[in-house]
Amino acid sequence: MKLTKTLGYLGLIASIMVGLGEYFLHYSTNILEHSENYEFFKFVPSNNLTKGHFLAVIGLPFYFAGYIHLYRMLRPGNEVLARLVLAIGFIAFAVGGVWIGSRASIGNIVNLKDTIDVFTYQNLLAHYTNHMEILVQALRIIIAALSVVFAIAILKGNTYYKKWMAIFNPITILITLVIIGKLIPSIGKHMLPILMNVTHFILFGLSLFQLNKLTKN
Repeated sequence: MKLTKTLGYLGLIASIMVGLGEYFLHYSTNILEHSENYEFFKFVPSNNLTKGHFLAVIGLPFYFAGYIHLYRMLRPGNEVLARLVLAIGFIAFAVGGVWIGSRASIGNIVNLKDTIDVFTYQNLLAHYTNHMEILVQALRIIIAALSVVFAIAILKGNTYYKKWMAIFNPITILITLVIIGKLIPSIGKHMLPILMNVTHFILFGLSLFQLNKLTKN
């Protein structure tokens, strides 16, 4: 159980490091007003792009440890479902890693807009959207599939989780945070740029909370 707990804390570290990195990469006071065509990057300092890139890339591998933690928490209930959550989680963060690693580059392109002719600039943006931004759509589908399997595994019983944990699957947390962010823009402008990381901070935090209660009992 000590290993399971350590892996969970590594997952928490991933959500903090990648979240902080993504915040550096994306946040400015103008982010909500300039979301079209990646224009918000014009307001992100270049040194923030560099700091954010390396923080996110260094922190991302710890997400795999976090998913091994979830696997070990689910395994007593159903080995097949637990392995499926692990496999989908690994796919999700492999895809997410490719995407996050591209953000500093598109940010730099946006900052060079005035030095590039219009045709070339639009071509670069279109190429990025078709090859990198599409990964965000794929990631949402993958996380939704993962969430269904995660919830089913818990509801079947005999995992280390209480059954109420099924409600706190990644897609449910994500949707709830989106609603909060849209309803309260003062919170949303800080939270929405790092949404997947906030989601996993809550997920790993709740998982560790249940594990700590279990080990105390």
